[in-house]
Amino acid sequence: MKLHKLIFILTIGVLFFLTGCAEDPDYEEQYIEVEKWAGDDNIYKVDREITSTKEVDEVRKAVDQADWTTAKASMARPADYRFTFQFTDRRIDAKAVLYELWISPDKDRVELVIDAESKYAQLNKKDSAVVIEIVTGDE
Repeated sequence: MKLHKLIFILTIGVLFFLTGCAEDPDYEEQYIEVEKWAGDDNIYKVDREITSTKEVDEVRKAVDQADWTTAKASMARPADYRFTFQFTDRRIDAKAVLYELWISPDKDRVELVIDAESKYAQLNKKDSAVVIEIVTGDE
């Protein structure tokens, strides 16, 4: 009888834990919507969607670890790419942050701007390589 009670209590505990994790917004799945500069009058076109959880997490990690500075960046040319993190569940109402991305001529560094928040960051070479590969789809 005691074994049945223990199993019942453990089952209920696991269910509460799983339910709690599933409802936590931090655990909601996201994808990245990527826009590429079309070269005409600052027009961007949707280039791709990144749906791989691993790739989304890698880009999120690189962006979150960036050394952001508060500055109004004035770049010489339009961003090569723009991207936003979007929730897969359309019922989640969250304001998307638009990241503008410039790739250096040597293709070894990435500069990011969040214009709406006046933030600028230059990623290190390792994180730049990860972001370039995932966002552009090129190695």
